[in-house]
Amino acid sequence: MDLESTSDERPDEWVMLVYRIPREPSTPRIAVWRKLRKYGVFQLADGVVVLPASPRTREQLDWVAEEVVEAGGQAEVWTAAPTTRDQRDRMRAKLSADRGAEYDEITDAAEVARALPDPAGRAKKLAQLRRRMREIDKRTFFPTAPRDGAEAALTELAAGHTVEAQVPR
Repeated sequence: MDLESTSDERPDEWVMLVYRIPREPSTPRIAVWRKLRKYGVFQLADGVVVLPASPRTREQLDWVAEEVVEAGGQAEVWTAAPTTRDQRDRMRAKLSADRGAEYDEITDAAEVARALPDPAGRAKKLAQLRRRMREIDKRTFFPTAPRDGAEAALTELAAGHTVEAQVPR
């Protein structure tokens, strides 16, 4: 079966973290969960997550595996490929939908910020939203339409802020 490439670096290959971490103390478990969420993983099952293969994602999951082991758990990092196009498409669609929802949140927040009466408040919100956009971009592995909308909303927010800043009072 000829699958299309999911990554320029390793076509159709995914990095998989299989882990088990003790329930107590809960702090390391929560830290691992937050880090995995930050990386934008696809969860195949409890204790099994994947990311599209690249040197960066491999390194990220290696770091998490080390944290799990340091917390008294077990962890292994594997590379794997889906055996069917449907599996691959399902993972890609879920990752794209998750990032799309995050970009939609940026769009909504930018539209709310445009209505703020204080130019300094809009500028502060713009900076926050740009930081958040960069964070989301780091875990966006596949194109997603809502990103364009978020970018446009930030551009409009920035343009409105700039225009008002230039108007003499």
